[in-house]
Amino acid sequence: MGTLTKEDYPLGQKRTDLIHTPSQKRFDQLTLEAALKGEISSNDMRISPNTLSMHAEIADSLQRDQLAQNFRRAAELINISDKRILEIYNALRPNRSTKKELHQIADELENQYQAGENAKLVLEAAEVYERRGILRQEGE
Repeated sequence: MGTLTKEDYPLGQKRTDLIHTPSQKRFDQLTLEAALKGEISSNDMRISPNTLSMHAEIADSLQRDQLAQNFRRAAELINISDKRILEIYNALRPNRSTKKELHQIADELENQYQAGENAKLVLEAAEVYERRGILRQEGE
């Protein structure tokens, strides 16, 4: 596969050959008939990290750097439970976490989930929160 561009968008119409579910089912296998036969599960209806990465490629081709970065971060989050994502989201709210706690979250994202882009985002938040005085202080 070469670099994807705006000519490939939307992938679901123009490049169905590239789209697979997290369980590696092809896009054209996701039919009502297959669902009624029990051949696909709810997990098959989720987007895969690879599909999100392809959307990032398309955004890059349009110089939409922030959008591409958001797609890459989303791709990293696919394998993290919704519960843990919500916990991290709440930890990122102002005055909810100490700098040490945010660094621990970044370490977890990097090492447990291989979510380096999200880890960088959490570390950046820790630095900004420290400058703005909106970190929870140790012992509070």
